[in-house]
Amino acid sequence: MATFGIPWTQNKYRPRHLDDIAGNKEPLISFRKWISSWEKGIPKKKAVLLYGPAGTGKTVTAEAASRDLNFDLVEMNASDNRTTASIGKIVGTAAEQSSLLGKKRLILLDEVDGIDSRADRGAVEAIISAIKKTKWPIVLTANDPWNPRLAPLRNTCLMIQFKKLGLRDSIPYLKKMCEKESLEIDDRALKFLVERNEGDMRSIINDLQTLSTGKKTISYDDVTLLGWRDQKSNIFEVLGNVFKAKTCSWARKAIELSEVNYEMLFEWIYENAPTQLSDPRDRAKALQALAKADLFLKRIRQTQNWRLLSYALDFMTAGVAMSREHTKPGWVKMRFPERIKLRAKARREKALRTSIGRKIGAKCHLSTGRSIQYFIPYIKQIFSNKPRDSKSIVDWLELDEEMIEYLKQ
Repeated sequence: MATFGIPWTQNKYRPRHLDDIAGNKEPLISFRKWISSWEKGIPKKKAVLLYGPAGTGKTVTAEAASRDLNFDLVEMNASDNRTTASIGKIVGTAAEQSSLLGKKRLILLDEVDGIDSRADRGAVEAIISAIKKTKWPIVLTANDPWNPRLAPLRNTCLMIQFKKLGLRDSIPYLKKMCEKESLEIDDRALKFLVERNEGDMRSIINDLQTLSTGKKTISYDDVTLLGWRDQKSNIFEVLGNVFKAKTCSWARKAIELSEVNYEMLFEWIYENAPTQLSDPRDRAKALQALAKADLFLKRIRQTQNWRLLSYALDFMTAGVAMSREHTKPGWVKMRFPERIKLRAKARREKALRTSIGRKIGAKCHLSTGRSIQYFIPYIKQIFSNKPRDSKSIVDWLELDEEMIEYLKQ
């Protein structure tokens, strides 16, 4: 009989070693290979980004690795105030300095997709700066790493995907836990808990602890009283639902399961339709449906008539799904929308031009606009044709590395 005290997921059943982690064997092999490569020196990829749904073992992987290797763990999680200054002070300092006791160090930045880049635009750049300078392995985690603002991190880090735990991995692990707690629970009840929580082991264990409080036996009726969790799907699951749906209603339901806004979802579907629908006839129908969806979205932007949104969503989900008639089933890798990349690149370049223009304006007593118009084209020519002369410009304007790279283009 259990009593409800400290959550089991925080202490009692939190994996302490890599071998204790349930499921995700292939990602763990990749992680072990990367962390072991540090024994031979600093590897090409000095940081790893572990990504996937909540409760799949991303954070505990870093914690367990630090114990297995006897590394000091320096951690910043979602509850910390993660600004450019704090990241530079804590992570940057830890990345460059040695431990007082001479121990090796592992740096963990948890839930980087939760950093508010709008509130502090330099946070991601501060992380990348720490990665470039680090002497120690850096582990980042994210539920959704595909936000455009995280593109620089995706390019810098080794990406390792953690997936939801299935019944095969979850049930044996949970049965051992129940034996330790002297709990009797039938297989149907355990299966319901896994399916209810969609493989989120942390939520499954929390439910199990709640149900076991003051009881020795848990029945199927007990677990069904919990109902079903309202889980949101990541973008790849949503796209799978759209491209492989057999009915219009199931394709349309993908929108309800998605946390991605409709315009971003349109870009993902538009980018992947040509590769997911290999038959030219299916592809043509899907692109016609997307063209109609795009027209409705344009009219919404022009007229603010939001009643048209329902039609746009129908065409971009059900319209695309019902286009699949001749394409053979099979797995094809999803691609990040190219247009989003180009827009993000254009925004970054515009921001860099403005920053450089301000520096020039401050030195030459000109407006930012005139500095951009008259000076930057000539400075780019100097960087391109006379790199030796560019050093004095860099020193005079106090340009950072990103600005220098832009002027070299």
